[in-house]
Amino acid sequence: MTAQITFLETFEILYHSSIAAMIHILEIMGVLVILVGAARDFLWYFTGRAINIRLDLARSLALGLEFKLGGEILRTVIVRDLREMASVGAIILLRAALSFLIHWEIGHLEEDERT
Repeated sequence: MTAQITFLETFEILYHSSIAAMIHILEIMGVLVILVGAARDFLWYFTGRAINIRLDLARSLALGLEFKLGGEILRTVIVRDLREMASVGAIILLRAALSFLIHWEIGHLEEDERT
């Protein structure tokens, strides 16, 4: 029985560690997408190469938020108590609302670009 408990404890530690690592990877990917997009658009602004910087930056922000939202959704797998679940849920709602607003803005910017 002791070997089985040790195996289960080891499996749980490995499971939580791997999920936490994946969450951090997604978060870093989201931050990198946002930073690279912002830096690129910043440089394009000063070199005069940009056609529509706002649209490109909004797309970068939307993609970066999608990665970060994926990390938060994955975080729900390892939540241990109700208070932590409420906190993660609130973060997910805020990031989803931001993502929705950015996509709405992208739609309007694309429509303006067509006209």
